[in-house]
Amino acid sequence: MKKILVATGGGDCPGLNAVIRGIVKRASQEKDWEVWGSYEALNGLMEEPTRLIRLDEKTVSGIHVTGGTILGTTNKGNPMSFPEKQPDGSIRTVNRIPWLVDRLKSKGFDVVINIGGDGSQAISQAMFEQGMPVVGVPKTIDNDLSSTDFTFGFQTAVQTATDSFDRLVTTANSHHRVMIMEVMGRNAGWIALYTAIAGGAEICLIPEIPYDLNKVLEKIKSRYNNGRGFVNIVIAEGAVAKDGTVTATKGELGRHAVRLGGVCFTLSEQLKEAGLEADVRETVLGHTQRGGTPVAFDRVIASVFGVKAMELALEGKFGHLVVLQNNDFTSVPIKEAISDYNFVNPKGTLVQAAKGLGISFGD
Repeated sequence: MKKILVATGGGDCPGLNAVIRGIVKRASQEKDWEVWGSYEALNGLMEEPTRLIRLDEKTVSGIHVTGGTILGTTNKGNPMSFPEKQPDGSIRTVNRIPWLVDRLKSKGFDVVINIGGDGSQAISQAMFEQGMPVVGVPKTIDNDLSSTDFTFGFQTAVQTATDSFDRLVTTANSHHRVMIMEVMGRNAGWIALYTAIAGGAEICLIPEIPYDLNKVLEKIKSRYNNGRGFVNIVIAEGAVAKDGTVTATKGELGRHAVRLGGVCFTLSEQLKEAGLEADVRETVLGHTQRGGTPVAFDRVIASVFGVKAMELALEGKFGHLVVLQNNDFTSVPIKEAISDYNFVNPKGTLVQAAKGLGISFGD
C-alpha cells in the first residue's frame, strides 16, 4: 500500500477542505493508495508522538462547504528555518528539511501533497530537492502566487470584503463621512482592487502604487460641497505613501514575515494632520476575509485542484504545482511558480479600467 501525506500550511483559507476532499475522493478510486493528514502543516509529523489522521471518504464527507481546514494550520515552525532553543536559553534557527525527509520516508510515506502559499511551496521545493516526491497546491486569499490565474480562497475573500464595503457605503452617505476600509493582501493589492471595482469605491490604495496624500485629499474634496458628501476608500494592508513606510510590526517567533495591518489608521491620521475637515472612520476587516463558507467558484477550483494533485502523484509528476491557466487545469514546476511574485500591474487592464470608472489610486 502506498501512502500520501496531506498538509495544509500558512494562513487558513476558504476552500482548503474542498482540496482535501478532492484528494481523498480521487485516491479512493485506486486500490493501492491511502491518504493521511498531518495536523498543523508538517508540525504533526515533526512532533513526538506524531499527530496524524487517516483520511477516507467518511472523514471528508461534506467538508467542501465548510471554511478552515480539518487538519488545522500554522505559519510558524518553518522546517527550513526551524527555531530551536539552546542550552543557554537562546534561540537558533536550523534547517530541518533533511531530517524531515528522512522522517517522512521512515514513516512509509511515498508522496507529500502540500497545500499552501509561497512560503509553503518554498518548503515543498526544499523537500523535493532533498529527494522527497512532492506535489503542490496553490492556496492564498492574497492571489499572489505566479503561474496560476487564481488561487482558491481569493474570490471568497473578495466577496466578504465587497459585502462589508457595501454596508459602509450607506453609512458613509448617511453621515457625510470618509470611510476607510482596510483589507488583506500583504504585498499585493488584488483584494483591494477587486473590491474597489465591485463596490464602486472612490479611492483604492494598493502596495504597487505608492500614494500621494495630496492626490487623495484632492479626490476627497471633490466629493464634498458645503460639508455634504461622502467618500469610501479601500486600502490594502501593504499600501504606503510616497516616501513613507509600510505599517507593520515584527513577526512572531518562528515566523519571519512581518505582521502587516493598521494602515487605515495611518491614513486617517495623515488626512487629519493635513487639515481634512470631514469626519473619518476606519474599519479593519482582518481575518473575516479568511473565514466562512467558500463561494462556489472557490469550491470548484479547490475540488479540481485536489483531484489533479492526486493525479499528478499517480503520474509520478513530482516537484510540480497544480495551477489554473486560461481556464485549463495544468501544472508547472514549483520552482518556477515561486520564482516570481504576482503583483498587480499598475499599467494593466484592471487598474486602467478602475481609473476609467473614476477610482483614484492617489497617483
